[in-house]
Order: sequence, then structure tokens, then C-alpha cells
Amino acid sequence: MKQTIVIVDDHLLIAKAITTIIDEFDGYEVLYECDNGTSLVEKFETSKKIPDIVLLDISMPVMDGFETAKWLKENHPEVKVMALTMQADDDSLIKMIKNGASGYLNKNVHPTELKKALDTISSRGMYYPDWATSKMLYALAHEADKDKIKITEREEEFLKHACTEMTYKEIGEKMFCSSRTVESYRDSLFEKLGVKTRVALALYAVKTGFHKL
Repeated sequence: MKQTIVIVDDHLLIAKAITTIIDEFDGYEVLYECDNGTSLVEKFETSKKIPDIVLLDISMPVMDGFETAKWLKENHPEVKVMALTMQADDDSLIKMIKNGASGYLNKNVHPTELKKALDTISSRGMYYPDWATSKMLYALAHEADKDKIKITEREEEFLKHACTEMTYKEIGEKMFCSSRTVESYRDSLFEKLGVKTRVALALYAVKTGFHKL
């Protein structure tokens, strides 16, 4: 049975182009396209065709990708959401993950990478960029038990703050410690979790329950 897909993008030509590309993939079918989140909500409420995967742009009028991902998480948690966007910054990725996205892909990728992303999110439930290391992806895919990794109370506090948009300086002020101490918590967690970026820390925190959505 084919995996069904809905594309949400306010640029009609881009949505049509993505549909054309996906139509060439074995095992996938695009059900329909929507130009923003509100349009998707209306379609979900009036149509019996609920997709397996939603490819979601972030920057859209009326109801953007962040709001749409959150609505899907709250109303259709069975639907896998993958951001397909030109916004490749860490803050956008963290916010999409916090709002329930299971994947993230830049629009400028080759069609083979899109196919790989769809295959991965279909089989493993998630797909993230290469900089989220293979070790982290493995841990997330297998719902790593946070109790198996010894994290101190202060590191846990830092981990929760790392999921916000606060700078490291602001985190230090919140935790009543210096920026150097904050960096030591960060570096310790990098070592313990085998990751190299703040985004990967946020992935771990969200998926293992250190940070409540």
C-alpha cells in the first residue's frame, strides 16, 4: 500500500513541482496540496483522506508551519510531519521539533534526498539532517532511556533551557552562573550524548522527556 502525502506550501509552483517529483517515486501518492495551515485544517475537517505524511513549509501566511505542526500534533498525532523549507537555522528546527515535527529537510536538496527522507520517516518515524549524528538518531529512534545516561541536576536544568531561544549568556543568568560554567555543562552533555550541536541536545531533550512539549 502506498504512503499518502499532503503538501502544504504557499507557493503553488513549488507545491506542484514537489508533487511531480513525488509522483515518480514508487510507494508514494500525493493526495492534495494546501497553500497554508488553515487550508489544511479545513481539508482535514471536511475530507476523509488523512495522509500518512505532511510535507510542511514553515514561512506561510495566515497559519504558518509552526502553528500547523502544533495543530497536527494535538489533533492528528498519527500523521508524520516533515518540514520542507528554506529555513535551515537551528531555532526553526528546534521550534518545529517542539511542535511535533518528525523530520526536517531543506528545499534545495536533490530529489534522491527527498526520497531517502520519505523512506526514512516512513520506516523509522523520523528524519533529521546529517549534522544530527548517527549516534543521536539511533538513540532517538530506539527511544533511549534517559536513566541509562548519568546527567547531573545542573546539566538537566541546562538541557531544559537549551530547548528555548535563550542565548548561553541568558541561560547563565537564569541559572545564576557564568557563561564559562554554562559552556562546561554543554561540553559535558556533548561528550555524554555523543553530539556536537545545541540542536542535537534539543532533539535528545524533547524525545526522551527531559523537556516537556
